[in-house]
Amino acid sequence: MRIISGKYKSRIIKVPANFKARPTTDFARENLFNILTNIIDWEDTIALDLFSGTGSIAFELVSRGCPRVVSVEANQMHYKFICNTMDTLKANELWPLKADVFKYLKNNHEKFDFIFADPPYDLPQLNTIPDIIFSKELLKPEGLFILEHSSNNDFSEHPHFWKLKKYGSVNFSMFQKEA
Repeated sequence: MRIISGKYKSRIIKVPANFKARPTTDFARENLFNILTNIIDWEDTIALDLFSGTGSIAFELVSRGCPRVVSVEANQMHYKFICNTMDTLKANELWPLKADVFKYLKNNHEKFDFIFADPPYDLPQLNTIPDIIFSKELLKPEGLFILEHSSNNDFSEHPHFWKLKKYGSVNFSMFQKEA
């Protein structure tokens, strides 16, 4: 896993071979962040990374200057990997939580400027995630939510859907909360 830009630019973080996570590819992550850098001021962005896995998105956000990034991951091995990487990088802006994402969302009251979710593509509740984010009002005004998914999902009819970006087999549905 490679951090693309920011203070940890070009850092390679070795992910254990027995890891069960499917990290967002460097190619897809780099293209996504190229778009986001033109619309988000990272230094003013409080972010939430759901289904964090390797933490690749969370570390990219911290590297680019986010002052607070909450990383939610349920798998103990993945959570420990994120914590160890955070310690290695001295990424004090990262707040890793070992928690079930749906329980976290149900009980959370913090609002975020940017939310990213990369659930397992075969997760039965995947289609409910945008509704939960917006019904719980987890985005600040003009906040952005991105859901990574396979081509089997279509969110274009969701009332907060903004646009879809595809990079190979990776699909990013983008949702916005109006000001």
